[in-house]
Amino acid sequence: MTAISPREARRCHNAHHPVHAAYYFVSEHDDAYAKLGLEGGPMAYLAGRAAPLGAVGSGVVTAVFYNFHPDLVARHLPRAWEVASPAAVLEARLRITDAYLTRLLGREALRSPEMAEAAELALRAAEGCRRPGRPLYSANADLPAPEAPHLALWHATTLLREHRGDGHVVALSQAGLDGLEALVSHTATGTNWRPGYLQSARGWSPEEWAAARERLVERGVLGGDGELTVEGAELRRAVEADTDRLDVAPYEWLGAEGTRRLTELAGAFSKVVLAGGGLPLRDIGKR
Repeated sequence: MTAISPREARRCHNAHHPVHAAYYFVSEHDDAYAKLGLEGGPMAYLAGRAAPLGAVGSGVVTAVFYNFHPDLVARHLPRAWEVASPAAVLEARLRITDAYLTRLLGREALRSPEMAEAAELALRAAEGCRRPGRPLYSANADLPAPEAPHLALWHATTLLREHRGDGHVVALSQAGLDGLEALVSHTATGTNWRPGYLQSARGWSPEEWAAARERLVERGVLGGDGELTVEGAELRRAVEADTDRLDVAPYEWLGAEGTRRLTELAGAFSKVVLAGGGLPLRDIGKR
């Protein structure tokens, strides 16, 4: 293992993350799940992301996803498993991924030595992830890695994303931010994600959002204008720093040279995915 700074680890994560994250936003996502009988939007999202956990109920998913309203989750789980089994959903995940990466990157890129190398590096990094306290990572880690390099890369980036996400939940909890407070304070950082979008997508009512905002004002995290105070900005900085610290292990396992190479290779693929609208950053959460 080689010492890697949290900054280097985050840079690599940012480089490969679009390859994974586009899965949730491409047209192939809801289309494929509709063929299984799953409703688009929250049901498809929840089932697709929770499928590695098995046919779990809403309580487990609410806990591990952290910032979704329990009632929203309960409307769709476990009802989704009556429509499509977790195994069927997992098969659909790979079909979706194959379709959008083929469309956005092209078959030549999928068959390239660079794709094979990126997949090998990402899978090796994922070997350094830690299971304890990481439910979503650990559930995905029980799945076999696909043979096709582009699917193996997506599988590995999913492992790395969920490992980081599990650590982020730990950091939020330690900071005393519940799921809704995490969303409210996050939107105050100047992110592209707007309050109205996250409130609706995660199932929170305007009244619940306003109550969480008031709690954060009382704690001194937000000012009366809804903007982060100096203390609130430091709290969010500390959450991100803790998330980075908790996510260093896979990149230390990969080593400095491997991490730099994965950043380079995956970053190139991610640029193509972004340029093709696979992850429409300018449009996501704008309301």
